[in-house]
Amino acid sequence: MTVQPFTIHIAQQVLDDLQVRLARTRWPDQVDGSGWDSGTNLEYLQELVHYWQQTYDWREQEAQLNQLPHFRTEIDGFGLHFIHVRGKGPNPMPLLLLHGWPDSFYRFYKLIPMLTDPARFGYDPALSFDVIVPSLPGFGFSDKPLQRGGVNTIDLLFKLMTEKLGYSRFAVHGGDVGCALAKDMAVQHPQAVNGIHLTDIGYDATFGLEPSTLSPAEQAYVTTVEQWSAAEGAYFMIQGTKPQSLAYGLTDSPVGLAAWILQHFHAWSDCDDSVERSFSKNELLTNIMIYWVTETLNSSIRWYYDGMNADWEAAYPAEGSAADAQWDISAEVKSNIPVGVTLFPKDIPGTFPPREIAERTLNVQHWSEMPRGGHFAALEEPELLVDDMRAFLSTLR
Repeated sequence: MTVQPFTIHIAQQVLDDLQVRLARTRWPDQVDGSGWDSGTNLEYLQELVHYWQQTYDWREQEAQLNQLPHFRTEIDGFGLHFIHVRGKGPNPMPLLLLHGWPDSFYRFYKLIPMLTDPARFGYDPALSFDVIVPSLPGFGFSDKPLQRGGVNTIDLLFKLMTEKLGYSRFAVHGGDVGCALAKDMAVQHPQAVNGIHLTDIGYDATFGLEPSTLSPAEQAYVTTVEQWSAAEGAYFMIQGTKPQSLAYGLTDSPVGLAAWILQHFHAWSDCDDSVERSFSKNELLTNIMIYWVTETLNSSIRWYYDGMNADWEAAYPAEGSAADAQWDISAEVKSNIPVGVTLFPKDIPGTFPPREIAERTLNVQHWSEMPRGGHFAALEEPELLVDDMRAFLSTLR
């Protein structure tokens, strides 16, 4: 299958069914004064669902999404959706942007014009990029892997960039799952990757470290990660061990799906306990709708199950194998590819990692700690992120 233009159009019956389900929601109770402490706040979710029913317009959002050039292609029998926007400048650098969970390709909608058309935002047009934003396997409008272990995502992304789009060299940016994939891409395809940019260093940075070798800053960070995992990591364990059981409720109930996703947008953003300080209602709902209309909650959270059940010793499977299991398994392999890191203070686990822990496995050439922002920085603080991305990526030209 060649690269084919793709237009998002959701059948009206899907939207009608959504309205029926929203109207028939059976609400739980909530302990007085609990706020967001035990999960998504009841009062806020009821407010958002009322807006969803009465004001939110998917067709309007769909039209805005379709202003971007969408495509689909088939690689080794797997269908992949992606956005591809050519840069407006003399020699645009190809840049692959990789999202995570629980967001989607929509994470980057504010970044795309800033990166592809820098002159429009007051930057030198020589700093333009060709931007490629795929929906990861199991997310959005890409196919859903149904085999145990998932698919070889690194191989799919590499073939997308080189065989389908014709780029021999490119840079990669990622956060969350996208961070893990960017690091693995640099290790497995160093001939094609001229640099990677990350908004986090990944949990794998703390895996298998000998405590006696840690600096005081590293020890403090490892302790913080452990404490955060104990307090906030239940979602990870549920999705990593019993995703199918969770998926029945979240595939059937749009309010259940919204509650599960919203708790992370609230907890992982720099919102000071008010999620709309970081995201508008339309942004929150459009991201949720991408999961709802594509029925991809289950296939997206299987990444956690595949990762926790991966053969961690088989770091580099045979070509075409699915054994890489969707997760970063290259923590003990240091790449020489240049790495830029832009950190945001309210990203998980809520503290900046020390640079030395990143340098154990990454060739860090650029390190910035931002004054504000969180896990979804491309949505929360796009200007801060783009400025720092440019500072690093310009050194690779």
